[in-house]
Amino acid sequence: MTSLARWCLRRRFAVIVLWLVALLGTGAAATFAGSAYSNDYGVPGTESARATALLQKAFPGGTGDDTVVWHTGTGTVRAAGVEQRMTAALREIAELPGVTDVSGPYGADGAARVSPDGHTAYASLTFATDGGGPGKALVKKVVDTARGAATDDLQVALGGSSIATAEGKSGHLSEIIGVLVAAVVLFVVFGSLAASLLPIATALVGVGTAAMGTVLLGHLMTVADFAPMLGTLIGLGVGIDYALFIVTRHRKGLRAGLSVAEAAEQAVATTGRAVVFAGGTVCVALLGMLILRLSFLNGVAIAASLTVVLTVAASVTLLPALLGLIGHRALSRRERRHLAERGPRTETLTGLAARWSAFVERHPKLLGTVAAAVMLVIALPTASLQLGTSDQGNNPATSTTRQAYDMLGAGFGPGVNGPLTLVADLDGAADRLAFNRLPEILRHTEGVASVSPSVLSGNGDTGVITVVPTTSPQSRATSDLVERLRGTVLPKAMDHTGVDVQVGGLTASYDDFAGIILGKLPLFVGTVVGLGCLLLLLAFRSIGIPLKAAVMNIAAVASSFGLIVAIFQWGWGSELLGLGGAGPIEPFLPVVMVSVLFGLSMDYQVFLVSRMYEEWLATRDNCRAVRVGLAETSRVINSAAVIMISVFLAFVLSGDRVIAMFGIGLAAAVALDAFVLRTLLVPALMHMLGGANWWLPGWLDRRLPRISIEPPERVPGVVPVAVVVPVRVVTDEVVRERVPERVPV
Repeated sequence: MTSLARWCLRRRFAVIVLWLVALLGTGAAATFAGSAYSNDYGVPGTESARATALLQKAFPGGTGDDTVVWHTGTGTVRAAGVEQRMTAALREIAELPGVTDVSGPYGADGAARVSPDGHTAYASLTFATDGGGPGKALVKKVVDTARGAATDDLQVALGGSSIATAEGKSGHLSEIIGVLVAAVVLFVVFGSLAASLLPIATALVGVGTAAMGTVLLGHLMTVADFAPMLGTLIGLGVGIDYALFIVTRHRKGLRAGLSVAEAAEQAVATTGRAVVFAGGTVCVALLGMLILRLSFLNGVAIAASLTVVLTVAASVTLLPALLGLIGHRALSRRERRHLAERGPRTETLTGLAARWSAFVERHPKLLGTVAAAVMLVIALPTASLQLGTSDQGNNPATSTTRQAYDMLGAGFGPGVNGPLTLVADLDGAADRLAFNRLPEILRHTEGVASVSPSVLSGNGDTGVITVVPTTSPQSRATSDLVERLRGTVLPKAMDHTGVDVQVGGLTASYDDFAGIILGKLPLFVGTVVGLGCLLLLLAFRSIGIPLKAAVMNIAAVASSFGLIVAIFQWGWGSELLGLGGAGPIEPFLPVVMVSVLFGLSMDYQVFLVSRMYEEWLATRDNCRAVRVGLAETSRVINSAAVIMISVFLAFVLSGDRVIAMFGIGLAAAVALDAFVLRTLLVPALMHMLGGANWWLPGWLDRRLPRISIEPPERVPGVVPVAVVVPVRVVTDEVVRERVPERVPV
């Protein structure tokens, strides 16, 4: 690492140019190639996936789910004035280039598109599918044209997956706000504008290059449509934090009298190694998703890992080049003046951090109990976690898709927003006859609101029936209906016929996806936790440190999910925050969140314990190691946590429910991890366990390879004394045991 830092410092301009070329080159390539993201949650081999495959084969070029919905408060939708306005609007929409069909309620076959009370009606839209779907400009034109027909008594709204693409907030408001808040925090911490801008610049270059790389990755494999924003969210958080740790160590070297080059080399050689190790743990946790063998999540794992790798690379290459460029301006004016007038100064443990560290040492049992109780209470809602469909009924109340969803539900019943599709492969007249009798049986099934007549494909080898539940797509009762149809109703109805009816549709697809995830979740969590513990075991030569880290990380994950359940599933304040109504949690969220949170939690564990471990090796005094490690790292960890929390919370403004879940969950986990676990519960437990923290069986110690996360600082012209005699110094301002001064050569 020292050689790498020295090379980057000597060729600082070449390093900066290389990074800019990488950023601009990937940006140009991504712009030329365009995006190819996917939001297909289907899992090959599941029943819903088989139903979809049969349906697409027999009825290619389906109509989609986009609709124009209108509702009158007085009169009916068949009133002459309403019919005239909406017919004109629908005709104008049908003439737009890119719209291939508009099927309204005012034709001979449109009676089913008018609600029983006559106050609500809808028209189905079909967009041209060439090129991957309609553009935002076309969708916005359709929305504006339809809503232009609205009056004081006529409400018009549009729903569907294509319509939803025009509702996302444009620009990068969330990223901008997160970066601005981070810049303010950095300036308060450093007191130097130049130093505060370096972590921002480093993170932006790394994240920008990774974002463009993710666009290109989408052409090589399946990448979820939320992967780019998730990668940006993670990259900005960890990228700024990693650069913060290195700049903090660099500034410490400058204040100690080192030259700019020596301070930068030492920062990369010490803290830079910890950054690489921490980034590696994040990547290991993210890549753990690959063991699930779900193509939908494979792209997310690789894209997020790519972002972390590039931010780490920027931190240990681009950052030292920039540090060499700004020189002593990494210090504030007051610090530079103090250095010039009084010379180098020795770092002392004073102030709030030292007093807090001593306070934890005096009351470990009480503080540990309080911290554990806080984490337990916040984690309680996790017990009621419900995975399922999050649909347009969870969008903000002001969105047109939410309004269309509510109008359809009120007029036709909640199940119309997520009908079930029954598909069967038919072989011969007997199969077709049995399938045609099925709708009559289904009409008498509990939980079924209506059933369409059976529809056969052109050659009669595939049949389709649409079942509208009495409950909404995300309701537990709808999932129960899916299980009932699959488990008892359909097998009994089709007994002795040989017809295998597949149940598909929105709820069935999400239930199948959630079932696959839950089935593989124990293996996934065990793999991620096990690999993380192995890395810590190699780094800290201890059994207790990895075990405590695993428990703490699981506690952080459980508590963050408790808040997610309370806000998004129970709806505590979700509408006030502009996050839509209450609903179930996305099936893929636990896997992605566990990966990200476990990786981020390991970061703080590494930075905290590595300083304690260094002190333990020097003194073999556990109390001193814990006290000094906490006092020296708590300020920078808390500053890093504030930055990461600000960045994550800013993504709540993205307008995307899934990204808002990630933002709130990650922000909560980091806050609890930094302010409750790492600065309270972990040191309290380590004080109570004493020397057992660092115990490792001799036979295991001899067989494990040796790695070093953060070696001790090397000060030119100084060698360590042969014997270390701790001396306790306790005053109102300083609480630490000091090692005698090292002897100059």
